[in-house]
Amino acid sequence: MKAKQLLRLIPAERLEFLAVESKVDTQVKKLDGVTMFQLILHSMLHSDKASLRVMETIFHSMQFKMISGLVKETTKFNSIRDRIATINSHFFEKIFSSVFDTFNEFFQEETEIVRYDSTMIAISSKLVKWGMKVGSKTDKVQMKYTIGMKGSFPCHVKIFDQPEALCEDKTIPAAILENTDKNNCVVVFDRGVQKRKAWIKLTDENISFVTRIKTDVRYRVVIENEIAGSSEESTVVIQEDIIVQLMDGNGKWLNNEFRLVKATIVKSNSPIYFLTNIKDVGADEVAAIYKRRWDIEVLFKFLKQHLNLSHIMVRNENGIRVMIYMTLILSILLIAYKKLNKISSYKITKLMFSNDLETEIVREIVIICGGNPSKMRHLFNDS
Repeated sequence: MKAKQLLRLIPAERLEFLAVESKVDTQVKKLDGVTMFQLILHSMLHSDKASLRVMETIFHSMQFKMISGLVKETTKFNSIRDRIATINSHFFEKIFSSVFDTFNEFFQEETEIVRYDSTMIAISSKLVKWGMKVGSKTDKVQMKYTIGMKGSFPCHVKIFDQPEALCEDKTIPAAILENTDKNNCVVVFDRGVQKRKAWIKLTDENISFVTRIKTDVRYRVVIENEIAGSSEESTVVIQEDIIVQLMDGNGKWLNNEFRLVKATIVKSNSPIYFLTNIKDVGADEVAAIYKRRWDIEVLFKFLKQHLNLSHIMVRNENGIRVMIYMTLILSILLIAYKKLNKISSYKITKLMFSNDLETEIVREIVIICGGNPSKMRHLFNDS
């Protein structure tokens, strides 16, 4: 599938509707919401590290004028900066949610498992007046993104910049509880969440979860479940499957019951413990659900290496919120393009998508100039 065909899944009518719904263009004559969406998207595609100067250059390019229809408009990088800093970030949040829903449905991706994880980015404290200070010997402050992933695509993000967010017990449960689609899924997260209150809260909210727990956890057995034989494809061997009560931080036993699955990793012969509130699936399936968490590690690697997740272009929180939504929107487009065209590398995917889109723009220019775009085939190996 070509880039242009993929972008048709985000129709202009939908963008215009979301712009009206979010009131993103109230009292704005130039650099409206849809134009900013297009400008940021193309800047991210055409530059390994998009900047305000890059955006200014792209805005004045013939290719962008073809896309936006702003033939006679001009702008400066500081105007772009001010617009990103003040534009209604809910507009981009709505686009992100709409794009995820569209592509999740288009690919008929799984809806049962949502993985959650967090990453930190560092910023010089001389540049911003907010953020989390980590240690007394650094001039850096940090910001945390907690992202949810369903199927192949990111589906939710929550941004934190307060000191208490350094603890995963505060961030991952908060992101899960904020996600409106949480109740029809199994959420999976790593052992950074260790507070018993977090597991109890998820259970009370009827949210099914699977996580890891430390192997020195203190518990008492309520029920011992029968262990079924492990499949040949399993990477762990189940040792115990038990319903337990856990001890809290004050040395008291909790009344709440959880399921503890104790296993051994085949490759390393190391113990690994899984904790869940799901009681109606096999122990092997609990382990298999947790194994799917690795997909979000791959997503984070892609976001950092190829989409420069850690690059801060605008220094206020609203602008950063806009840029993280745009990064996730672009990631969905590139993941979809990679899957549809069976490309092995994300680096090549981004390059091919950008070149593909450029070819379509050149084709439109040729048509406007009265040329025959079919003669481009031998140049671009395009059908």
